[in-house]
Amino acid sequence: MQQSLRWFPDPEEAALIHVDVGTFSPPVVLDLAASSGLLDAAGLDVHEHPVPSSPAQFRSLVTGELHVALTSPDNVLAYRFNPHNPLGELIDARIVGAVDRALGLGLYGRPGLTAAGLKGARIGVDVPHSGFALALYALADRLGVPRDEYDLVALGSTPKRLQALLAGGCDATMLNAGNELLAEAAGCVRLAGVTDHFAPYLGTVVAVVGDEHLETGRLLLRALNETCAEIVNGCLDAEAVEAAQRRLGLDEALARRYLARLRSPDEGAVPDGVVDRASLETLVRLRTAYLPEVVDGHDVMDAALAEDSGLVDLH
Repeated sequence: MQQSLRWFPDPEEAALIHVDVGTFSPPVVLDLAASSGLLDAAGLDVHEHPVPSSPAQFRSLVTGELHVALTSPDNVLAYRFNPHNPLGELIDARIVGAVDRALGLGLYGRPGLTAAGLKGARIGVDVPHSGFALALYALADRLGVPRDEYDLVALGSTPKRLQALLAGGCDATMLNAGNELLAEAAGCVRLAGVTDHFAPYLGTVVAVVGDEHLETGRLLLRALNETCAEIVNGCLDAEAVEAAQRRLGLDEALARRYLARLRSPDEGAVPDGVVDRASLETLVRLRTAYLPEVVDGHDVMDAALAEDSGLVDLH
């Protein structure tokens, strides 16, 4: 499935940079960057490609099927530093800049589920080693349910996990980016929120593999950050509500809640695109605590926070 997000015809269309972007949940900020003309102004012809899972997303970045990803920064950590990642090799994955702080990411249960009900439950994840899975393990721990007291089922991207939760395919899962609002509207319960326990946190970043599409990633990041600034400043309220209804299937009331979340300094958009060290430290702590990977006596994440690690584009 492919959706072009370029809205305005341009007489110099041939000069636009074609960019294939891999996404999980439909990205409202990217939609608004298109409808506001900021993608055109950046010289980008953006085509959005929903991906089924994080391994599929990074495999497509390596092969060149995708040029840029909107992804969890934890994925970049895994593929850059952990030789036992799902691709089985280290790749030159890089964070270009930040987009949001996870947009309400939390652990959601089927209607009536309590924290105690997590014991023996089937809990859906993208894949067991993803960043959202690590956050899940940590939240369940905070709720008094350690990792060995529930069963995991790999269900892929967040929209797929929402559908599984609603259909009874799992008892609980991690949801965000509008999916959690749909879950709440269907009677599902929020058991714990990530930013209530592990802040600061980054949810979505612009990422690339290698140098070939790095400048394109920078252009996209700039357009998204300008869009985020417009959202936070209240300049795109009506447009954001409309986009959330159209792209996420929210009614107007839920779309307005989504807009409020976008504007939240703790969970929402990151207008300056800065990948702050404290958020990276949160992600590294979660990974070393719940998925340690020791090589030659050192955890592979030990190098991630060094200034010369190459994790974050310093342009």
